[in-house]
Amino acid sequence: MELPDLPPDLKFVRLSSDPSDVAFSFEAKRAAMRPHIVKRWAWDEAFQRGLHEQHFTLKPFFEIRRSEQKLGTLSFQKKSDHVRFGEFYLFPEHQGQGTGSAILAHCLLLADSLKLPVRLEYLHWNPVGALYRRHGFKEIGRYETHCFLQRDAVIS
Repeated sequence: MELPDLPPDLKFVRLSSDPSDVAFSFEAKRAAMRPHIVKRWAWDEAFQRGLHEQHFTLKPFFEIRRSEQKLGTLSFQKKSDHVRFGEFYLFPEHQGQGTGSAILAHCLLLADSLKLPVRLEYLHWNPVGALYRRHGFKEIGRYETHCFLQRDAVIS
């Protein structure tokens, strides 16, 4: 499934398996997630890269772009009974400005048009959980490290 652009200026470009696309998506993950990961564990570059490459082969990744500026990545995947939202990494200089909220709201509208709930997960000590809860997500499970959230489709 392609991810439509968000007017007036945000574009979502599907990343390929080209090594430069994999490297860019890992760079976005490292910039966004490293500060949260090192609160619990040491940053193991080889482990994180391997985990990222595994996720990259399993999910569609999109580059988030404004004009020619690369803001980060996300994954948006339609499943049979839900939409999977994840790998949502904005570079730190693009966080806290409303861009993440606008992108998330855009993706939720797309899921609503499909009449499907949205599921995601995040490290439970990552403050991004507040963003998800503001957008109607509820906790449906928890492991020691991750919260699993769902937001039901809003059908009008």
